[in-house]
Amino acid sequence: MTVRKASCACGQATLECRGEPRRVSVCHCLDCTRRSVCAVQARWPDGDVAVSGQTRVWTRRGDGGSTACFHFCPECGVSVMYRVDSMPGLVAIPVGLFADPRFPAPEYSVYEDRKHGWFDVVGEGIDHYA
Repeated sequence: MTVRKASCACGQATLECRGEPRRVSVCHCLDCTRRSVCAVQARWPDGDVAVSGQTRVWTRRGDGGSTACFHFCPECGVSVMYRVDSMPGLVAIPVGLFADPRFPAPEYSVYEDRKHGWFDVVGEGIDHYA
C-alpha cells in the first residue's frame, strides 16, 4: 500500500496518507485564489489520514455555500488540510505539502470561469468545469 507523508514548512504538523487519493483537483474559486493563483489538493477518506502535531482551525463559508474548516500550523501558518461539509468523510490536503514532484496529476480543474486568464491547466485526462 502506498503511504505518502506531508508536512507544514516547519515540520511541526505532519500527515501520513495511506493508499491513493480519491481525487486530485485544481480549484480557481475566489477563496482559493486569495491564497495563491489556484489551489491544488488531494482528498483521502478521513480514516486513511493520520495527523500529528498541533493545528488551529479557521472556518468559512465558500462562495458555493459550503462550510470549510481549514487546519493550519500555529507555528509557521501553513494550511495543512481542510474539510468541506459538502464532501463528508474526506479530508483535502494541499499537494505541495508532499514535496514530491512525482505526485499524481490533477484529474479536475474547477471554477475555471474564475481562473486567471494567463494561467492554463494542462495535462491528459483533466476534466474542466466552469
